[in-house]
Amino acid sequence: MKITKLFFGITLFVSSITIAQNKSFTLNEIWGGAFSTEGFQSLHSLKNGTQYSVLERDKASGASNINIYDYKTGEKTKTLVSSSSIDGLASFQGYTFSKDENRILLSSELEQIYRRSSRGIFHIYDVPTQGIFKVSDKKIQSPLLSPDGNKIAYVLDNNLFMLNFVTGQEVQLTDDGKKNEIINGITDWVYEEEFSFVRAFDWSADSNKIAFLRFDERDVPEFSMDVYGKELYQKQDVFKYPKAGEKNAKVSLFVADLSAMTSDEIKLGDYKDFYIPRIKWTANPDVLSVQVMNRHQNNLDLVFVDAKTKAPKIVLNEKDEAYVDITDNLTFLEDNSFIWTSEKDGYNHIYHYAATGKLINQVTTGNWEVTQYYGYDIKNKKIFYQSVENGSVNRDVYAIGLDGKGKKRLSKKEGTNDAEFSADFSSYISYFSNATTPYEFTLNNGANGEVVREIKNNKALLDNLKGYDVRPKEFSTIQVNGETLNMWTIKPKDFDPKKKYPLFMYQYSGPGSQSVANTWHRANDYWYMMLAQQGYIVVCVDGRGTGLKGAKFKKATQNDLGNLEVQDQIAAAKQLGALPYIDASRIGIWGWSYGGFMSSNCLFKGPDTFKMAIAVAPVTSWRFYDTIYTERYLMTPQENAKGYDDNSPINFVKGLKGKFLLVHGSADDNVHVQNTMQLVEALVQANKDFDWAIYPDKNHGIYGGNTRLHLYNKMTNFIKENL
Repeated sequence: MKITKLFFGITLFVSSITIAQNKSFTLNEIWGGAFSTEGFQSLHSLKNGTQYSVLERDKASGASNINIYDYKTGEKTKTLVSSSSIDGLASFQGYTFSKDENRILLSSELEQIYRRSSRGIFHIYDVPTQGIFKVSDKKIQSPLLSPDGNKIAYVLDNNLFMLNFVTGQEVQLTDDGKKNEIINGITDWVYEEEFSFVRAFDWSADSNKIAFLRFDERDVPEFSMDVYGKELYQKQDVFKYPKAGEKNAKVSLFVADLSAMTSDEIKLGDYKDFYIPRIKWTANPDVLSVQVMNRHQNNLDLVFVDAKTKAPKIVLNEKDEAYVDITDNLTFLEDNSFIWTSEKDGYNHIYHYAATGKLINQVTTGNWEVTQYYGYDIKNKKIFYQSVENGSVNRDVYAIGLDGKGKKRLSKKEGTNDAEFSADFSSYISYFSNATTPYEFTLNNGANGEVVREIKNNKALLDNLKGYDVRPKEFSTIQVNGETLNMWTIKPKDFDPKKKYPLFMYQYSGPGSQSVANTWHRANDYWYMMLAQQGYIVVCVDGRGTGLKGAKFKKATQNDLGNLEVQDQIAAAKQLGALPYIDASRIGIWGWSYGGFMSSNCLFKGPDTFKMAIAVAPVTSWRFYDTIYTERYLMTPQENAKGYDDNSPINFVKGLKGKFLLVHGSADDNVHVQNTMQLVEALVQANKDFDWAIYPDKNHGIYGGNTRLHLYNKMTNFIKENL
């Protein structure tokens, strides 16, 4: 067995908090927000390049303010908009500028629908005149200002509308929208969840055309959930949810020409059973880009559509034996050449293509991954991006020439570095943290990365933590099944290698995910420290199938989810259990969602390794999960029944020996409670003892009021009683 220490940037941190380091973390504090960090809300870089705006709330009046700050001095120059001066608008939750920044779209009374979707009341604020008007008295979805700032498009009751607030003209662009049948301009449930977007329309550069998607989901099977509420009779939430192997919504593309008052369907070619995961107008107002993907998601065409002739042309094709990832990195330059990111050389990198689709050059290269694309500086012909070049658990900010030359690392500190660039890329706000440093916000020079000034830090949080027994993460690697896997460990205070400690493992393990990262604590990390304070060693290992170590490592689990990942967790547990200070008879594991699928399998398939497991909101059979996610990694059940059934926890309940806690929310629209009910039935029929809990009307996040506190109390007690 080989465990290699990666780094311990903790010496100064530990020494600085040893005084009065006695207090233990409590769940009430953790879930009451006692250790939350400060940050920015809705930061927007103004096009002048010298100022930025932030949404802030006045604590005294409760008013929402859009405040303008100077990059160089950090001084607030003015309050651009305040809800206190707007009749009938007590506050607002978000804002979006028009391209010329003369108008601002304000969102209020937002009502969450699913993970990314919401509906709300929207107002337009005119900056020059300080005038304001309400877009609609009804709650609308996904409003978007036109590039010229004179129009707005939005969705109401599954139909797409356009309002010209200069002329007062309102046009209903579609009229066939109907719940659970036809959707215009926004995505269906599965697109929203798995392709990560809701607004399914876009304005052309000249503000005269709107391209939009139409979803016909009449043939998609329905899923229903009981919503219990507090009334005498429960209600039902019924929505279209295509499970693996079932019919998807039929998606079609339209372009509405507002000058000609026409709306035409665009025939993209001889595609069958396909997805359109992205549409975006190019710099040319008559050319629309459309990404078309086959159902297996291993073939992607970038199609350019001529809005005048309606003719489609494939300009780029991506193929992969496993799958092609969808991103929002496609960027069109003034000459309609474009930036594209791809894993085609085995690692995610940036490419520059001509408008014809001919490759100009590969901008970045190396055995490391680009993790974010920030943008392109036209003046200096530089691309700014984030990558894991400095180790897969770290993130750094880089600049590089469009020609791939002159690469420069802008960030200086080891950990997680992120950036929010000014509009002219001359400066950026740096977001930095690592496992021992809470978020620091600084203004940095865009040319060399040097710190200009500090903007905000979390020293108050550090001061607060000085009174606590903080248990920092130790980062290392472990050799498992021929692979070098990233790992972190949290040990009890006064750790004694001559003693025996119980081991509690956390993992998620989903394709492309990462749980071992050199970044500041989340709420769960304080829980792990609390468990360490009570004598547990807590460990996390990122096994095969996780991300940021190249496509081969990430896609090793293709068509066989829950096999190699489970092998890695079991093997890691065995290796750690062989250490002299680990009690091999007291090893537990837990996870949420994909992690719940994993922890269930680990307990059932590794009964002699794990004493207990907790599974929260788990997938228990991929047959119950949605088409886009599941088929991306497993193909359909009709094509790969073995991949679905050989690793379903439902089929391995006879292996259960240890203690098992199963938790789900009854209103989980993502991983349906059906998963838990089927597993419960299998456990009952196998006559296996287990514990379980259902949280009424709670979704996949299982939160609201005291729900999280209750859940973590339950899990903590289960660990203390059974490990």
